[in-house]
Amino acid sequence: MLHIIWSIVVGFIVGLIANAIMGYHMGFWLTTAVGVGGSIVGGLIARIFSRPKDGAFFHPAGFILSIIGAILLLWIVGAMNHPA
Repeated sequence: MLHIIWSIVVGFIVGLIANAIMGYHMGFWLTTAVGVGGSIVGGLIARIFSRPKDGAFFHPAGFILSIIGAILLLWIVGAMNHPA
């Protein structure tokens, strides 16, 4: 249960950062969904290139790539809504 709550909190923070960078303004749930989606994508990519130390509580590469994943997700959604 704590893992789910932690995922929502981290997802919301990642979503807020991605929204600020991309200039979007979304509600709590959509921001959290973008952040969690970006965390999943970024976390999977981070684990391919860099494994955290055993017992590590925090993986900096995973957090940074989570933000990049959320930005990428926002960019894809924005491109789908406003085709050039």
